[in-house]
Amino acid sequence: MRIIIADDEPLARELLRGLLAGRADVVIVGEAADGEELVRMARETAADLILTDIDMPGLDGLGAAFALAHLGGPDVIFVTAYDRHATIAFDLDAIDYVLKPVRRHRLDQALNRALRRFEAKAALAPAGMTGPVPPADDDCLWVDTRKRLVRVELAGIDRVEAAGDHLYLNCGEQTYLHRMTMKEFEAVAARAGLRRVHRSAFVRMRLVRSIDRHGRGISLTLIDGTVVPVGPNYRAALDDLHPYGAQ
Repeated sequence: MRIIIADDEPLARELLRGLLAGRADVVIVGEAADGEELVRMARETAADLILTDIDMPGLDGLGAAFALAHLGGPDVIFVTAYDRHATIAFDLDAIDYVLKPVRRHRLDQALNRALRRFEAKAALAPAGMTGPVPPADDDCLWVDTRKRLVRVELAGIDRVEAAGDHLYLNCGEQTYLHRMTMKEFEAVAARAGLRRVHRSAFVRMRLVRSIDRHGRGISLTLIDGTVVPVGPNYRAALDDLHPYGAQ
């Protein structure tokens, strides 16, 4: 993956460079000190992923991510000292939200998630397969990849993320990109045992490790460390887990 590091603190960029140095599956293609520079650099380098701070002079990391999203830009991992922006960050379809001080194992976890999404995108056939598609089953989805149709068991889906008119089906260590909208998936979610907790996310609730407050916001931390925001209109989904859901 081609990565851009964005942070207004030179020492913070140096730390990230050091943490990335041991990974053979990534290459740093640029460094930016503010959001304007990040947007320009992302467009010029065709980067796959950006690691960006949020609080930067001028255009901040959230603004840069918003601008890039509308340009079909790279995926984003936010690296910041504050958790107050987590809900907004995940509304922007961020891959992860890593808090400073950055630990190697936590950054590796975020990068591995990004790599799985990158590989899923690469495997998606531009025009899809031309052969016959198996009939729909109550216990699975058939995912169209570049080389074949893959049967994905509903019971094996841990989490679903929106990606425009596609979905990311997160199944343990494997992620599939599937052409289906969140609205269309609602009918499947009941059979899959997944619960909608955000307009952009379904979750298997037995994988929730903690329910966390962020000011007025709420997020779920899963057993693999993934943080999933809970939308204001979906807090009732937590009523049977904790009274946070009713607040």
